[in-house]
Amino acid sequence: MDSLYMLIVGAAPAALAALAIYWRFSRRLRRLTDAVEAGAQLGCRQPLRVPGADAHGDEIQRLSAHVERMSGRIGEQVTELERSASRRRELLANVSHDLRTPLASMRGYLELLLLRHGSLPPEEERNYLETAVRHSERLGRLVDDLFALSQLEGDEVRPQPEAFALAELTQDVAQKFALDAQRRGIALRAEAGEAQAVGVRALADIGMVERVLENLLDNALRHTPPGGTVSIACGRDAQRARVAVRDTGCGIAADQLPGIFERYDHADRALPGGRGGLGLAIARRIVRLHGGELAATSVEGEGACLSFDLPLAPAAAASAQRITEGVDA
Repeated sequence: MDSLYMLIVGAAPAALAALAIYWRFSRRLRRLTDAVEAGAQLGCRQPLRVPGADAHGDEIQRLSAHVERMSGRIGEQVTELERSASRRRELLANVSHDLRTPLASMRGYLELLLLRHGSLPPEEERNYLETAVRHSERLGRLVDDLFALSQLEGDEVRPQPEAFALAELTQDVAQKFALDAQRRGIALRAEAGEAQAVGVRALADIGMVERVLENLLDNALRHTPPGGTVSIACGRDAQRARVAVRDTGCGIAADQLPGIFERYDHADRALPGGRGGLGLAIARRIVRLHGGELAATSVEGEGACLSFDLPLAPAAAASAQRITEGVDA
């Protein structure tokens, strides 16, 4: 009996110590559980703050710190999803508006032709038909841009790189817009600069790059008044080929510059000189698929410059590096 009593007395401190440790750890786990439950009620919008979290502490402290980091990432993802949903709703609203405009005009002219068929002078009837065709072409371009942007953003289209002469491509694209520039009374110049002497060859998807150049030239011509100038120039540095499209148009206000590459900045397009829209969004996405960046600089009232960079073909990159090293020496 005495031995049993001594065993109980001897085990009591150990049992109390175990209970104290259990209570301490269970209390910390309850704090963690309460924090997670509170975060769930907030909808994961705010990062959790767990008392005692320490990335370098014991297991529970490290677990708490991990929960804090994870909740922060979840909150960022939720916020980004909400922003994406908001942009998508705005995109649909703006696109719906711009789809309705040419569609309504085209329908109006066609209905007028039906109502007055046979009573209109031939030249007036032809004018109505040509106007309807222009609206249908505008509608078709918008639908094509929407489809292209959807494919690019969904990673359904990947670049097929090949080496090509950048100066030749810029000349070809400029030639395609020469007649349009002439009609608008705008001087269009393709300036190779150093590109012809060095023989700059880019390593990129030539069809995609052509689309970028077309979008940038179309944008520049639409925002340059008669008597102005649009120029396209290409060159290189030690690492990348570079292209710039400049115009002497109305320029872009400083507060509008950050938004001109958004997918569909309807508000900016409604302002004088506004340049947001699908064309620039498509161009930026293509350039980024090639590891580059599309940038804009402008002085309001004096014009704008949109520039981007592309990978150099291996031989051109080696040549550019040798030239740079020679200059440095």
